[in-house]
Amino acid sequence: MNPAEKVHLNDWVEASEGGILSKKVMAGKCGNVTMFALAANEAISEHSAPYDALVVIHEGEAIVTIDGRDHTLVAGDAIILPAHVPHALRAPRAFKMMLVMIKSEKAAG
Repeated sequence: MNPAEKVHLNDWVEASEGGILSKKVMAGKCGNVTMFALAANEAISEHSAPYDALVVIHEGEAIVTIDGRDHTLVAGDAIILPAHVPHALRAPRAFKMMLVMIKSEKAAG
């Protein structure tokens, strides 16, 4: 995404059938913002990250699993993925989300 350019984020990312798409909105040394689109029945397998991340659902429905506990999120919902804690996402139906990761020394330790 270019600075000072208006973009409708939900139109900016579209997952193909059976696919996952990610596009960086912006990135820097302090963190990044990425849009994701997941087609129905797709998943991002369990993993962890060295920093906290904020997930904001823009469209559809997602099941976010954090440390073995499922959370169902719909458009307008948000959840924080804690640093170093296993998490995964799956799409019972297609969804779009924004992931905001802020790099901090506290979380990385």
